[in-house]
Amino acid sequence: MAARFHLAFPVDDLAASRAFYGGVLGCGEGRSAATWVDFDFHGHQLVAHLAPASAVHRNAVDGDAVPVPHFGLVLEWADWEGLRDRLIAADWTFEIAPHIRFAGQLGEQATMFLFDPAGNALEFKAFRDPRQLFAR
Repeated sequence: MAARFHLAFPVDDLAASRAFYGGVLGCGEGRSAATWVDFDFHGHQLVAHLAPASAVHRNAVDGDAVPVPHFGLVLEWADWEGLRDRLIAADWTFEIAPHIRFAGQLGEQATMFLFDPAGNALEFKAFRDPRQLFAR
């Protein structure tokens, strides 16, 4: 098995988290208890824990005020477009609307930011050329 990313993060409502991660994003559910639930995040393990949320800060990236902390996925371009369309169909509010960042430059990428029901910031992106993920 390839290495898998694991992230435990705070939520204030497990039912809302299940509806968002399971229903809107399509993540399968794994083990759970009264205070936490596992989600299959494209083969990576996310664990939503009932806990108070922490403050969100913002940093400038190519003209956007990017929320920090955040987590997400780097998807294939077509998968990113599909998720964008799924979020739009679900009438989900974007913190930073889907758009192209670094257009015409090294590392050109499609990106979008949103908050889950507990206020955790997520970014989903796709690179025009996936080999440029770590390009400088």
